[in-house]
Amino acid sequence: MSDSKKILISAGGTGGHMFPAEALARDLISRGYHVTLATDIRGKKYEPFADGIPVHVLKSGSLKSGILSKFVTVFSLGVGTLQAMALVSKIKPAVVVGFGGYPSFPAVYAAQKKKIPTIIHEQNAVLGKANAYLAHKADRIALSWPKVTGIDESDTVRAVVVGNPVRQDISALFNQPYPTIEQDGPLKILVMGGSQGAQIFSEVLPKTFDKLSKEHKDRLEIVQQCREEDIDVVREAYGLAGIKATLEPFFKNVPEHLSNCHLFIGRSGAGQVAEVTTAGRPAIFVPYPWHKDQQQKHNADTVADAGGAWVMTQEGFTVEALLTRIETFLQNPETLFRAAESARECGKPDASRKLGNLVTALASGWDKEASKTFDLTQGREG
Repeated sequence: MSDSKKILISAGGTGGHMFPAEALARDLISRGYHVTLATDIRGKKYEPFADGIPVHVLKSGSLKSGILSKFVTVFSLGVGTLQAMALVSKIKPAVVVGFGGYPSFPAVYAAQKKKIPTIIHEQNAVLGKANAYLAHKADRIALSWPKVTGIDESDTVRAVVVGNPVRQDISALFNQPYPTIEQDGPLKILVMGGSQGAQIFSEVLPKTFDKLSKEHKDRLEIVQQCREEDIDVVREAYGLAGIKATLEPFFKNVPEHLSNCHLFIGRSGAGQVAEVTTAGRPAIFVPYPWHKDQQQKHNADTVADAGGAWVMTQEGFTVEALLTRIETFLQNPETLFRAAESARECGKPDASRKLGNLVTALASGWDKEASKTFDLTQGREG
């Protein structure tokens, strides 16, 4: 096999990194490329990479507070980088693509050391620390949003907006119309709180919906992700309120639920936002509040500024505040209909193809300007 047909994808083992990595892998395989994945130990559990795609586990870590934790992380990343050096030397990829996060760092860093072309992909509206470190030597910086903070001006010349790749069954929703919503018809709400289900939704939502009139309660159809330890209490609360609700700790059929819902309520991680906007569903986003760079807040604000979502801080996500919004939607369903189209305008269902095009251009030697650095002393051309 020609080395130009070998691609190494590096991604951390969380859904936010693995799902776009999988989408790119599918695109590249359809073009005749041989794809290999480098990930951390968590990535082994993702089934999509089990059907013929070689998976290599590299040591990794994430920076946490405390001297001992930082030492362990640095040591793990050092071991992972040595493993990545050996892996890159063995498979000789034409291009290495990193999807951000510390687990993606070793393979991309090793490739840059060996002068192998690299692409980094940033899912959030804020450049992550690992990507910020790797950006200066990356041949292309693929972005999910037109405006991303944290990129040095000297690197912007190599940045290309492609969107955040989503699975094919999600991208297929882009051209499906928003489900019919009648003035007195059912309002279907999908609630997801990240991979473990955020506790705040289990606390606030049942209390909020219980304050609605019986007429409005009868119109609600809730599909909600809950933590295992919360699910019985939440199910009982909905039952006592007389509200139809389907509760699960984890959803395997997210595309189906997105297709059916009129409103999404949940966190605003990059992957979640990409799926919701590609499906064209209006959302109430409650960003995870404890990220130092507030990446989820930036993601949510981007959609809200376009008219496709409403952002509520965790502190402001109260029964009273949410009740006002839900009553407005029930009384004026056209509000959701309009927001759905605005959300869809933020979606990029062809992100995997666009990112695949970048990989193809580098692997084929067509992208001669890929590694060009902007000269700040000369002024920008054009």
